Formats: sequence, structure tokens, C-alpha cells
Amino acid sequence: MFASVLVGTDGSDTATTAVRHAIDLARQLGARLLIVSAYEPVPDQRLRNEKLEVPKDLQWTVNPREDVLALLGQAQREAQTAGVADVETYARQGDAADAILDVAEEQRADLIVVGNRGMTGAKRFLLGSVPNKISHHAPCSVLIVRTT
Repeated sequence: MFASVLVGTDGSDTATTAVRHAIDLARQLGARLLIVSAYEPVPDQRLRNEKLEVPKDLQWTVNPREDVLALLGQAQREAQTAGVADVETYARQGDAADAILDVAEEQRADLIVVGNRGMTGAKRFLLGSVPNKISHHAPCSVLIVRTT
């Protein structure tokens, strides 16, 4: 039914709960797990400062998306430790909801898992709400996990 499960993360408690649900689903279904994180580039000054502190042979690791790559690596290791064999990660610059929707479409995801943060009370009507935007524009089924 669901051959691929996509989840977005920003490292927040809500996203971590959604990632754990997605990991459980992917493991139980034997599905491919796609983990997406959006980022804003690290300011050039910070990159320059960090490169000065790193040995020359490791300076290539200092890049505009280093924080998100570390976050994705952590989520990937958690999924693999839990028994998910096929895990792919995607770091995308820009808006979180757009990143998730773009990867879902590109990879033909069968299911997107998101947390419900921002979906209660008047906040659920905000256009900027990631779960709200995804639920209205997803190219596939969406599972909104109660995380609050």
C-alpha cells in the first residue's frame, strides 16, 4: 500500500515525534523512508570563521547546510538502527512545506507524515502552517500525527 514514507524534520520535539512515527511505519511496511529538512544558508561570515577553526583537510565539511546535514544524518542513523533498510535524506534550501512537497512529488512518495503542531485553534488557519500547507497541497496521502 505505502512503498515510500516521507517525513520532514527540523529537530524540534514535534518533528522528532513525527520522524519516530514514520520510522515505525516504514519498518512495519518494509517501505523506503525519505527524510527531508529545509534550511536557510549559514551566513558567509560564520562559514569563514568556522573554516579558520577547522584543520585544512576538514575544511570541505564546513558548508552552508552543515547543520541540516548533521540533523538528517542523526535521523537516518535512528531509522537504520530501528531496522529500516532503505533510508534517503534530502536537504533543501527554503520553506519547509515547499521542501517536503517538492521531494514528495519528485520521489513519488506514497505517504507524508507530519506533526500536528500549529494545527490547533486559530493557528490552524494560518497560511504559514507547515502541516496545513502540506495537507492541502500534497501529491499523496498525509498522516498528521498528534504530537501535542
